[in-house]
Amino acid sequence: MKEKRRELARLCRIAVDRPKWQLGFAAVVSTWSLAWVVGQAFGAPSPLDVLPVRWAGLPTGWIEATRAWFDGRTGFLAVPGGLLWAMTSPGRQASALVGWLAVMAAAEDVGYVAVRWALLALAVFLAVMGLVSLTGRRAFVVDRVAVIPRDVARAGATAVALSAVVPLVAPGLVLARLVGPYVTRPPRRRPGPPIVGVAAAERSPVGGAVGETPGELPKPVPAQRGSR
Repeated sequence: MKEKRRELARLCRIAVDRPKWQLGFAAVVSTWSLAWVVGQAFGAPSPLDVLPVRWAGLPTGWIEATRAWFDGRTGFLAVPGGLLWAMTSPGRQASALVGWLAVMAAAEDVGYVAVRWALLALAVFLAVMGLVSLTGRRAFVVDRVAVIPRDVARAGATAVALSAVVPLVAPGLVLARLVGPYVTRPPRRRPGPPIVGVAAAERSPVGGAVGETPGELPKPVPAQRGSR
């Protein structure tokens, strides 16, 4: 259970570890997709219906024209949307955002069933990769590329998590800003070589002569007789 919490915290950090322009784009897509997903419990609106155009008193003619153009043309985008989710990785998170836009464009044509089609395309792709990886379960990655089941499972789980967390990016950023001033964080460690203590027995005596062994007392000098 502790490992799962650590993995979830790691994925949450990765989800906001983006360039500033991409983080702003993610916040917009997150707000739009979250409003659409939550709105399914209140009348099942389309993605264009949840835009605050009427609330802001803006013209709505372009919404009707866009919906009429999408009708019968964009349903197939659910499958590319699911494949875009599948190619999501910590270094390529923009594909999850574009995947959500493709799914919402498909939903303007076929409704919320576009999400199911996208998830089906994602599941089929992961299943195919899982079957292909069975041939490389005993492969040694030395001088050639191999598809290993463990790495396929890890990459698939990461892609699903980073795609599913997109609608939660915006509320997560707001919550982090809200509670940030009230959270106490541990001090950061300064980078540098570690301080290693030296054993007392290994230290040289203070004032020892050159060539003496550390830890030995200086030998007495024999007295010399004066000349007669």
